[in-house]
Amino acid sequence: MQRNYHLFRPDRGMWRKALSGIPRIKNKKQWDALDPLSRWLISTRAAVLLMTLFAAIIAGIYAQIESAFRWDLFLVMTFGLVLAHATNNILNDLTDHRRGVDKDNAFRTQYGTQPVEEGFMSRGQSMRMAVVTGLLAAAAGVFLVYSTGIEVLYFFLAGIFFLFAYNWPLKHIGLGEPSVIVVWGPLMIGGGFYAITGYWSWDVAIASLPYALGPTAVLFGKHIDKIPWDKPKGVRTLPVLIGHKAARATTLILLILQYLILLYLILTGFFSWPLLLVFVALFYFFIKVLPVFRRPTPRECPRNYPKDAWPLWYSSHAFVHNRRFGSFFLTGLIIQMVLQML
Repeated sequence: MQRNYHLFRPDRGMWRKALSGIPRIKNKKQWDALDPLSRWLISTRAAVLLMTLFAAIIAGIYAQIESAFRWDLFLVMTFGLVLAHATNNILNDLTDHRRGVDKDNAFRTQYGTQPVEEGFMSRGQSMRMAVVTGLLAAAAGVFLVYSTGIEVLYFFLAGIFFLFAYNWPLKHIGLGEPSVIVVWGPLMIGGGFYAITGYWSWDVAIASLPYALGPTAVLFGKHIDKIPWDKPKGVRTLPVLIGHKAARATTLILLILQYLILLYLILTGFFSWPLLLVFVALFYFFIKVLPVFRRPTPRECPRNYPKDAWPLWYSSHAFVHNRRFGSFFLTGLIIQMVLQML
């Protein structure tokens, strides 16, 4: 009996592609030839999961700065947060497929692979993937509640609420974008800090905002890109409600607030001088991001722009900025942590 051993052969090249972007899979034959992890990475849009990974690491660094770090709780917390985000992404694609949002060459299927909409996976297969991923995330949450205390349950329940409510109804009534500030800020970083240390810190909650505004700006950019697709289908994201120009201005405000809040936290002493490193990202902001958001969407893909990323435009620039801001932010925090430990 012949077995499909290739299904279990790791495709590290595809893993790298999935972690750096959203690979385009041409047909079901190519999909079926992928190993299970590659399918999972593509289905969960693994490249954006790095934003959650950064948030978890930031929460861990804050715990270390407070001399209350525990490796076991940190690893479980990180595992749970990343898998919760992965579950949300699977359910998001499944929900949009069921509601017909991604039908007929929609925005989502143009810039990346939507496995359910393109017939690579059935609804049942997608749901089973979401259930397994979600149960693993839930197991991590239960462990943290047992290890840290019943108060962690409130963060756990809030996470479950946003996990399901974002896809419907929050995203469809202009509340999806504001919820991201809460999720990537006080909930992920503040709650992650609580899960490790066992106590809440308003300073940490405020200090979570410079990073949380980055994923919010990325989502804003994506929903600006999607206005021509979302508006006719009645998907009332905040950019749809306030309009293209106002949404672009709002995204710029979110990005500028990242630097202003960070500067405030440095001046008040919560952060030390290594965090000034983050302001290196301002060069990219002024050179690339600011000019892009001040102008309407190009009529067609620019010559020097990756064709496989189009029609993503504002979200791509916000995503690259967030990667740079997050990397410098994380590096500055690590330097501050090391200096404090010396």
